[in-house]
Amino acid sequence: MKLEVPVNHCVLGIESSCDETSAAIIANGKLESVVVSSQFFHNSFGGVVPELASRAHLRAIVPIVDEALRQAGRSLSSIEAIAVTNTPGLMGSLLVGLNYAKGLSSALGLPLIGIHHIEAHIFSALLEENRPELPFIALVVSGGHTLLVLVKDVGDYELLGETLDDAAGEAFDKVGKMLGLGYPAGPAIDKLAASGNASFVQFPRAMMSEEHYDFSFSGIKTSVLYWLKKHPELPHDDIPHIAASFQRAVVDVLVSKTLRAATEKGMTDIVVVGGVSANSELRERFKSDAKSRKLRFFTPRPLYSTDNAAMIAMLGALKLDRDVTHDLGLRAEPRHPIAYRT
Repeated sequence: MKLEVPVNHCVLGIESSCDETSAAIIANGKLESVVVSSQFFHNSFGGVVPELASRAHLRAIVPIVDEALRQAGRSLSSIEAIAVTNTPGLMGSLLVGLNYAKGLSSALGLPLIGIHHIEAHIFSALLEENRPELPFIALVVSGGHTLLVLVKDVGDYELLGETLDDAAGEAFDKVGKMLGLGYPAGPAIDKLAASGNASFVQFPRAMMSEEHYDFSFSGIKTSVLYWLKKHPELPHDDIPHIAASFQRAVVDVLVSKTLRAATEKGMTDIVVVGGVSANSELRERFKSDAKSRKLRFFTPRPLYSTDNAAMIAMLGALKLDRDVTHDLGLRAEPRHPIAYRT
């Protein structure tokens, strides 16, 4: 079934769940603007500092929304509804975006639509011209989440599997720290791996051959740690090989489990989303392996893979089209699962 992007709504999307402040406008079925402000100062701390993140959101939220309106050539009077991330994420960061959205909703008398951040990632593939059809298999892979979902419709999902410990992106960051690559480490590992030998070390592929669809990435992180301890005098030229070997192990598991899920569930379309979906090896493997199995592979461009308000506005338009809105009692929730139903 083809999933149509609503053409009769103008939605302002706001995202502030972690360390990106973003606003976007979708109208007439098209993305008219998206503005993202990233907080790079967290790099020196080796991770996001929640209090500093929320303060940065407070400074950025008004000018970011104003810029999104300017780029779209619109005023607030032309907005039909406001979609905002209210879960999951850092509590202080979520509150900045949510309270600002509530203020606009109340002042302008506009519908408010609370958006689950991970659910928005699932539909970020609709931001591209080449779009999947329902039902499809979605792999959400990021710094905080790794899960496989059978997507039947907007709001109708079946959880197939999830990580039992570390998310894939979390493993990338922790291994990157071991290799002295700083934070976030995903892009650095991807770049290093391009010149490395992925067969240099055979790191474990946890649960790859198990019948279930769950994941585990804590073991490979520990394996890298032990290997580095056994080789304390590791030549600098060998670091790309370690990065490539680690990355290959993670990619093998993600691709294998996702393709098996698609085959066993009788799905034709595969959607891969979230920050880690920007990884070049992961994209190329999915593209080639899906094609060999006569499956269709979809993933948004890197801008829409990481945290952004375009996906929030997109899901907001889809929900508004289904008359899903919320009142001003909508709460920010740091942790909350997607509402699955089968």
